[in-house]
Amino acid sequence: MPSLKEKLLEMRDRRSALLATNFYNAETLRGVLEAASDLGQPIILQMTRSSIDYLGLPVALAMGRAGLRHHGVEGWIHLDHALGLDLVADCIDAGFDSVMIDASEQDLDRNIEATRRAVALARATGANVEAELGFVAKLGQEADPAGLTDPVQAARFVEATGVDALAVSIGTAHGFYKAEPRLDLERLEAIRRLTSVPLVLHGGSGVGEASIRAVVARGICKVNVATETKDAFVRGIKRELLASSGIDIRAIFPPAIRDVKELIAQKLRMLMTEGGHA
Repeated sequence: MPSLKEKLLEMRDRRSALLATNFYNAETLRGVLEAASDLGQPIILQMTRSSIDYLGLPVALAMGRAGLRHHGVEGWIHLDHALGLDLVADCIDAGFDSVMIDASEQDLDRNIEATRRAVALARATGANVEAELGFVAKLGQEADPAGLTDPVQAARFVEATGVDALAVSIGTAHGFYKAEPRLDLERLEAIRRLTSVPLVLHGGSGVGEASIRAVVARGICKVNVATETKDAFVRGIKRELLASSGIDIRAIFPPAIRDVKELIAQKLRMLMTEGGHA
């Protein structure tokens, strides 16, 4: 199986993209992997610090690896939005395929320095390193048009850090949208022209198929989805709890797992080419 670095470069050259979705427990993991298995699609499994703290690092990693093997899915384990290098180092040492250092809310020089250090940490294992440049609003934050990624800065950032993949701000945000965001496709094209690394779209939840296909055609190689995955599972659990007086979670969870599976299948189909593959 290729490394994630190699796979993302393949996606870049093919003008295609991988879906990256967070998982939070055994049930969301199962829903994600059943969708990928049924469609024969590769996938990136992501975890944030919150999920790692909830599950425990060795358990979370083992769950992801075992799930990929069990379902026969080509996939990689990625650390999502690490704010500090301590967690980056822990995940690299544990055997993650990829890590993201997110110093995007610091000034440019500090972002460069943190990313450069993450790249140095990853050299021992060859793990893929992702960073973010620009402001992609997180939950509870207001979107800021002034925080969109500057293409010239992006070129400088990639050159200075040696980063393997770059998450860019072109109008998306983490969480739910009141209306589908208007993406700055010209900005994305400029970033692609000035950089050579695979580009990443954060805030993929709620972005329609036409917009997803448009950004992939312009250089996005990895599309992140998290909010919708959580939402699908929680809505399913609430529905089943209201409809049942039983206490057997093995009867309550499967419909919610199917909801996650259907969502992820929909997202994967957005990224499938005419040949049937991402």
